[in-house]
Amino acid sequence: MSPHVLARRPAWESRRRGGRARTRRLILLATALAVAGFGMVACGGDSAPTAAAAPSASPAVRASPAVRTVVTGLAAPWDVAFLPSGEALISERDSGRILRLPVGAVRATEVTTLPGVVHHGESGLLGLAVSPSFATDRFVYAYYTSATDNRIVRFRLAGDRAEPPTPVLTGLADAAVHNGGRIRFGPDGLLYAGVGDAGVRSRAQDRTSLNGKILRMRPDGGVPPGNPFPGSLVYSLGHRNVQGLAWDSDGRLWASEFGQDRLDEINLIVAGGNYGWPGVEGSGDTDGGRLRNPLVTWSTAEASPSGIAIRGDVLYVAALRGQRLWELDLAGAAVRGRPRALFTGELGRLRAAVAAPDGSVWLLTNNTDGRGTLRQGDDRIIALR
Repeated sequence: MSPHVLARRPAWESRRRGGRARTRRLILLATALAVAGFGMVACGGDSAPTAAAAPSASPAVRASPAVRTVVTGLAAPWDVAFLPSGEALISERDSGRILRLPVGAVRATEVTTLPGVVHHGESGLLGLAVSPSFATDRFVYAYYTSATDNRIVRFRLAGDRAEPPTPVLTGLADAAVHNGGRIRFGPDGLLYAGVGDAGVRSRAQDRTSLNGKILRMRPDGGVPPGNPFPGSLVYSLGHRNVQGLAWDSDGRLWASEFGQDRLDEINLIVAGGNYGWPGVEGSGDTDGGRLRNPLVTWSTAEASPSGIAIRGDVLYVAALRGQRLWELDLAGAAVRGRPRALFTGELGRLRAAVAAPDGSVWLLTNNTDGRGTLRQGDDRIIALR
């Protein structure tokens, strides 16, 4: 319920017996609730566009929680994926290296440098994912920019040796910006990928293009049964640059998305959903219900959201330009209360939040990516207990 609805109640209540006293009480209540940030609550079912939240100009704050440093001395790390053993694989965007960090270790060592990775601007080696069947197939997946495209490959990891990669999906348009790049296996065992519009806005609404979309595919890159558009990898469309994918305990997919000039977004993703770009940035006209509005928005200065993670009923959003971690309470298919800002300015640019096997949430800094201010030990991974 929005504070605007609450603010209208006193006039209606004043027509009742004892209306004046009740009106004063309700005005005070409505004012208090509005100040408390009820404008950030998003309501709506899966079958209809959801109400968009207001930008968090006055975010809730709380003391930063306890953290520990996992590893330092990384160079523009972009993603982390965990092996069944609990060991971590870390991608470095600019170098194309994949590092391995044993459980409890404080130093990561190189597993492989993927051949053909090209870094320019925001492109390079981006997302990582480990096969749900790793114990038997030994596959690790990577999303990267080559000389001709963005692509997803996989390779077998045998002990400390990585076999040459083989393509899973090729031909995604690349650019210096808006490459997307996050890949994750969903609860259904299928591989999802956030693919940016690569700077060409019209691709987001073009169903023949795989750019500006969230894709869902079989582990071998094929189209799975049940995709919303027969014969297509497209799972949702109308995206500018999705870099965060995470599922809640009920199997719902959440995504973070970079806006252009005004508003960044958190979206609840449904199969076949159209999220409005480029016609809509943030909340806007849903075109009679054809388009879906975000659940939460921020100004681009407060966020520029990249990787996200869900632990319990809390969604964590790593912010690059905003240089903070956003913490949101999930309430089913909605967000309850105001997002809370953690570590504002303390860690610098945050590229990813990743749920770790030990129950912590790992945060990747990105102060060596050419846009950040270096701090001692950068880049690093911090574990949020």
